[in-house]
Formats: sequence, structure tokens, C-alpha cells
Amino acid sequence: MARNEQLIRQHKLLQLLELSRFGRTLDELRGDLVADLGLTKLHERTVRRDLEALQAAGFDIQSETVQRGRVFKLGQNTKDVHEIGISSTELIALSIGRELLYPLMGTQYWRGIETFWNKVQEAVPNGVFDHYARYRAALHVFGSPYKSYERQEGMLKTINRAILEHRLVEIDYQAIGKPVSTRRIEPYGLAVYQSSIYIVAATPQAEGDVAAAEKNARLRNWKLDRFRQARLLDEYFKPDSEIDLAKYLGSSIGIFSGDSPTKVQIKLGKRSAAYVREDPWHPEQVLEELDDEAAMLTVPASHPREILPRVLSLGADAEVIGPEEFRETVAEAVRTMAEAYR
Repeated sequence: MARNEQLIRQHKLLQLLELSRFGRTLDELRGDLVADLGLTKLHERTVRRDLEALQAAGFDIQSETVQRGRVFKLGQNTKDVHEIGISSTELIALSIGRELLYPLMGTQYWRGIETFWNKVQEAVPNGVFDHYARYRAALHVFGSPYKSYERQEGMLKTINRAILEHRLVEIDYQAIGKPVSTRRIEPYGLAVYQSSIYIVAATPQAEGDVAAAEKNARLRNWKLDRFRQARLLDEYFKPDSEIDLAKYLGSSIGIFSGDSPTKVQIKLGKRSAAYVREDPWHPEQVLEELDDEAAMLTVPASHPREILPRVLSLGADAEVIGPEEFRETVAEAVRTMAEAYR
């Protein structure tokens, strides 16, 4: 059996039972699992064993005989919201978190967020909710444009399954300004950055082809918007235990992340230094005063393009000192812009 295959089936079973008001027969559940998970075959006995395993784990799954046969459904102990105390302050925090996750709208993740939010609203006392509503009316969360990944939901399901089972995925990918290319990737996880979903994946390498220090160089963040198709392959990969996704994604300013970012030095004027101090670019940045009118910002970056828009936004009050590759990228952009505005 493929890695985590049983876990994936059982999680999907719970989702199907949650959405079913009148219960589902074994055959109906089997058919839904085959369709949703892209399976080639699945026996009813396997579905029955999965249901029994969930019951043994404590889920209240009940069965009854109706006109169309024996159906299974979730009992009230599983469907009802477990009683918890929640204050208006906690409700505000939860609602802010929900709005920050709007980029997930249209995906299977969002359905869980939305159904949970609706249950919480129904469960809290009217007084608590009224107090929350008054305070929430004065607080607005914005800055990330609305974006839906409903069109890519099928591909997300494929990629999620590949992540859990450590399976290779063949993708048709079209970067901006380039033709569609077919690639094979080893998906490790998902990342949400500035309203976009990225798949963190490695490109397959033959055993021994890459040194341990260079393994993370195979990782790349593939933007889901540019996926045209994603096909699950019957090939498996062994996850690299040395890859730390949290470290990889948090080591740089933007989505151009890497295991060994470059320290970039940027000379800032007094006004720009104040802006960067107020809204830091990175938790590991260092801002040193040079004199009363200037400061030196040292910040990790993995690619010149993630520095470029930030430096340009500060205008002539910011100058990249080094490395030369980063300085030249900004210089070239300034020359091109000057020519366009001549």
C-alpha cells in the first residue's frame, strides 16, 4: 500500500460523511472515493475497514437501514460543535485569521474554514456575538486582493495526495512570457504568499548526483496560477530528511527562498530608514546608523528580483551597495525606466 494511502482515504471519508445529510451506502462512499482521489479501483471491504478504523478511533459513525440500503452517517457527537468557551476578543482574532486566509477561497481548505466559522457563530451566545460585531465593525483587514483558486481545486487535490504519499507529479507549467513546458516534480509542501499559492517542490535527481550541501538548491517554489495540468505518477521519491521547509521558506524576504540567502547591503536615507524600521523587510535584517542622515540596511535575499521592487519604491533615497549582481539588477532597471521616461 502507498505511503499514507489509508490516512488519505479515511480523511476523505470523514469529509464525505460531514457533507452527507442522509448518510451514504458503502457503494456510494466507494464511488465518491474513487472519483475524488483518482483511484483506479477500490473494494467495498476496504471502505468498510476504514469506517471500522474510524469508529475504533472514537468517531461517532452510525449506520441504519433505509430504502436504498444500509447507510452510514456521522452521529451528533461528531457533527455537533464541541462546547468551548469563546470570548468576543477570541472571536475577533478568529475572524481576522479567516480573512487573512481569503487566498484559499475556492479550495478544499476554505470549505473547512467556512463551515467551522459558521458553527462557531451559531454556538456562541448572542451577547458575545453582538459585542464582537460592534468591535469588528471598527476593524478592517485589507491589502490582499481577492483571488480564488476554485479552477485549480482538482490540481490541488492531486498535489496534496502526492505530498502525503511522496509521489512524483508531472506538470504542464507556463511561466510568464514562456511556452508551456512539461516537468516532473517532487512536492514537499504548499505555501501561501501575498494572495498566491505556491508548491514547494524539488526536481528529481539521480542518487548521488548532488552533494548534501546542494540538496536544497533543487527546491523551487512553483506558482499554482501557472499550472496547466498536474498528473499523479506511479513513481515514488524518498523525502530528504535534511530539507527543513520552515527554514527554507523563512530564510529570505519573499517567495524566492533558499537555504543560503545572500546578505545584501542597501544605503538608506534618513526618511527611508524610518520606513524600513517601521515596516521591516525581514526578521533578521540589521539597520545601522551611519550618521544623522543615512543608515546601512543588511538584509538576506535569495534573488535580486525580490530586492528590486522594494528598493525602487524608496526612489533615490535607497542605493544597493552590494553584492554587485544585486546592484546591477537595480541599476539596469533604473536605466531602462529612465529611457522610457526620456
